[in-house]
Amino acid sequence: MPHDFGPLPAFGLQPAVTFHQPEHAEPAPVQPGDPAVAVMTDFRRVRAITVAPGATMDDAHERMVANRVHLLLVVDARNTLLGLVTSTDIEGEKPLRIINERGIRRAEILVADIMTARDRLEAIDIDAVTRARVADVVATLQAVGRRHALVVDRDAQGVQCVRGLLSASQVEKQLGGAAIDIPEIARNFAQVEEMLAH
Repeated sequence: MPHDFGPLPAFGLQPAVTFHQPEHAEPAPVQPGDPAVAVMTDFRRVRAITVAPGATMDDAHERMVANRVHLLLVVDARNTLLGLVTSTDIEGEKPLRIINERGIRRAEILVADIMTARDRLEAIDIDAVTRARVADVVATLQAVGRRHALVVDRDAQGVQCVRGLLSASQVEKQLGGAAIDIPEIARNFAQVEEMLAH
């Protein structure tokens, strides 16, 4: 092999330079009877957007807007899932309640203050999703009273890993924009687990 190596030509960057990002391809339209995986955001194909619990609520909101998402995974320095924060958490009643209770400014509210903690989240196994239809996803979200559900897979030792996300917003978009009525239901984990088993 010849040794005619040499340095690559280099030059300065323009002041307004930005960077390439994955294209946000519009998801394909679906029908209620289509496979549920067609509406799942698969984190093996789409990068999960994360935030630290110590970030401010406003920082989390900016991250959502910049990445065109409505949900962030809240993780620690090891990428261990601590919970979720959604645009509803930011734009809803939680911040107002915290401001009134603690006497703090909106800019002081942290993600940890408004997120839904991991121990309050339920998940669906990827095997169940691969056997389900879009209408089953809608029924599940309505039954648990949430606009999002995590999908997990497991390694050979049975350790869970978040594989993806089912989102009412995504389903609505792919079904042509028809709103899905998700009733606000306060349930504990045992009730949700029992409901999903039927």
